[in-house]
Amino acid sequence: MFSIFVAHQPVRLRRALAIGAAIAALSAPSVGAAQDLSLSDALSRVATGDPSVAVNAARLQAADAAVIQADVRPRDVVGVDVEDFTGTGPYSSLGRSQATAWYERTWERGGKREARVGAARFELGVTAERNRLRMLDLLAQVQATWVEALAAEAVISIAEQRLAAAQQVEGEVGRRVGRALDPLFAAERARTTTTQARIALDQARENARIARTTLASYWGATGGDYSLDTTPFTIVERSRPPADVGPELALLTAERDAAGAKVRLAETSNVGDPSARVGLRHFGQGNDVAIMVGGSIPLGNRAANRGNVARANAEAQVAEAEIAVARAQIGREIDRIVAERAALATEIDRIAREVLPSAARAVTLVRDGFARGGTAFTFLEVNQAQQAEVDARSRRVELLRRFHLAGARLDRLTGRHVPYLSSAENRR
Repeated sequence: MFSIFVAHQPVRLRRALAIGAAIAALSAPSVGAAQDLSLSDALSRVATGDPSVAVNAARLQAADAAVIQADVRPRDVVGVDVEDFTGTGPYSSLGRSQATAWYERTWERGGKREARVGAARFELGVTAERNRLRMLDLLAQVQATWVEALAAEAVISIAEQRLAAAQQVEGEVGRRVGRALDPLFAAERARTTTTQARIALDQARENARIARTTLASYWGATGGDYSLDTTPFTIVERSRPPADVGPELALLTAERDAAGAKVRLAETSNVGDPSARVGLRHFGQGNDVAIMVGGSIPLGNRAANRGNVARANAEAQVAEAEIAVARAQIGREIDRIVAERAALATEIDRIAREVLPSAARAVTLVRDGFARGGTAFTFLEVNQAQQAEVDARSRRVELLRRFHLAGARLDRLTGRHVPYLSSAENRR
């Protein structure tokens, strides 16, 4: 019975299905509208989708291939020697020549192979730390761009409040001019102020769009059609990072360890590697054969390799000294940033607690008096009171921007975003 019903109404059924699909498509939220983009979202996208991820992976593959190659022992040698091939007198005949086919092997002594593999593995660690440093630099740029985008979004809110206030004052001035309480030019000034506020709002929205587009370009998107989670922008945290941490110190430590491995590798060259040879000699005259054996070992290796050992030791000392220098420099910069953020946080808090409430009360008092139609307040005083509040809000946004940019630098110095790199490496 059901099949008969469908067969008789195919057009109506297809139309219902099409309408249902269209409604579902319209009601389904887009990726950008599903939720606001957070800093964690942006960093995760860049950590897995930036082209430098593939470059770093190629560097690691090259370093890993060097480890494999370091484990290869010296190659055996096969050769042929022909003696008395031709000459003068009794050796002018080819029948007096002697040919020797031989096989030679060299044995590495002094732990050369192990030291070579160890040095290659430490170089692999240095490559990995350098890759992390490059990616952390990139994530720091993303975080700074994210802060700039949030600051641009905050400016929009201020511009909207400024425009709303200007429009309200323009209406009040129009009523006062109609009642002959203010001259005609006051209405023009109010209209000019409103126009300027509208232009400022349009510019703020455009700046925010550009900032979102710039941020999206880090993960390959072509536009800024998404929203931002602006909640973290207003949060001021005064936490201090742990001491003696940071990707620079990790890299220098890896370089110090690699330098130590090079010292051990250079010292192994003081031990000579013996070679043994065995062959079969054929005597052309008479077609006789004989077995030949021989061997060799280098002399004077310790003196000949003294310069390489001294250089490797000096490089290890330099690496150790650079760790101490970097630790002091990074510590000073962290102290400076922490102090700067504390000063910014204090000013941000005082603006929120003292300046903004006072400025808002002044605006309310002046506008109430202006709206009552008296002559005690003029348009100029109203405009000045509103501008003072706008300036205070703008100052707070600028301070928040500087606070979070300093936080981005602090996160970079302390390697706070290393977990994003680790998760990306595990997925690869």
